[in-house]
Amino acid sequence: MSKIFAVANQKGGVGKTTTCVNLSASLAAGKYRVLLLDLDPQGNATMGSGVDKNTLQLSSYDVLALGLPAHKAIQSTVGGFDLMPANGDLSAAEVELLEMDGRESQLRRALRELRDNYDYILIDCPPSLNMLTVNALCAANGVLIPMQCEYYALEGLSALIDTIAQIQRAVNPELRIEGILRTMYDPRNSLTSDVSQQLTDHFGERLYRTCIPRNVRLAEAPSFGKPALEYDRHSKGAIAYLALAGEMTRRHGTNQSPGHAQAAAV
Repeated sequence: MSKIFAVANQKGGVGKTTTCVNLSASLAAGKYRVLLLDLDPQGNATMGSGVDKNTLQLSSYDVLALGLPAHKAIQSTVGGFDLMPANGDLSAAEVELLEMDGRESQLRRALRELRDNYDYILIDCPPSLNMLTVNALCAANGVLIPMQCEYYALEGLSALIDTIAQIQRAVNPELRIEGILRTMYDPRNSLTSDVSQQLTDHFGERLYRTCIPRNVRLAEAPSFGKPALEYDRHSKGAIAYLALAGEMTRRHGTNQSPGHAQAAAV
């Protein structure tokens, strides 16, 4: 049965989509079966995976709002993982979900048919704590929280943790914080070091050891519709996400496959 992780942070620009696309590609390079579910109406994960959001026939909107079987909206990508894409149509789902019975559980029901088909399902959440994010948290086993090491990010983190606790109590007792991921990391910055130490003190083992550095190649890759691993596999960003994939699979007691070991060694 797959492990389902919502990649969430209501603060924008912290690397959620970058993490979803590149972690999906890195897990796929390790021969894991991976589905990336784009749940953000901006469709950035869709475009970053090499799929044109403007020409979609079926998307996550059709699954959430219209009850389309989830497998019908899935397509393959250049990164070796499967994608359930999204575009601006998904904005309408926010309103339509409010009128449904069991509105917070629509995504969980939709994913039941897929849970034996994948090792990992990653959900790219919108940068707000809206009904789409609530659906992701209700469907997930864990929440991966990317964040920059700055003080405003710490304030936003507390609100997200409160929301996770509320959903855990109300509808999803399995939900937990999978991990905190430091993104756009610059160890030369004293503020970065201070906030990083606070995260270490507070979250302990839930803080990933892997840090994602500021990297030009990570920023360039989406404009080519590729994960960094396909765009420049030798870049620091690509190597960091391979390391994150290895750390994640070790946490869950999953042995690295030969394919992943070879990729990580590049």
